Amino acid sequence: QVQLVESGGGLVQPGGSLRLSCAASRTIFSISVMGWYRQAPGKQRELVATLTTGGSTNYADSVKGRFTISRDNAKNTVYLQMNSLRPEDTAVYYCNANSKSYGLEVWGQGTLVTVSS
Repeated sequence: QVQLVESGGGLVQPGGSLRLSCAASRTIFSISVMGWYRQAPGKQRELVATLTTGGSTNYADSVKGRFTISRDNAKNTVYLQMNSLRPEDTAVYYCNANSKSYGLEVWGQGTLVTVSS
């Protein structure tokens, strides 16, 4: 019954910033690890960042120091703040919720980020 909806993608110039949002239809943060993935044309889907129920974060080496994952529990929303964007960041970005104990995995539909001059 849980649905995830991403928003905030668009066209930005290299060096610019963008914030992606992932809105959940119900509260799931207490049982799920939240994550952002991306898939560039001709490449495999790649893990970008994760946020555990306890608030721990992890990032892919390619985005460390530039991207930040966070959440607003009251709004049931997870964010991905992206700074110092590069052309190689161009991809469709997907929100993910995963709960191994509940056998739950939910994906959003994706939002396109294009970094180009």
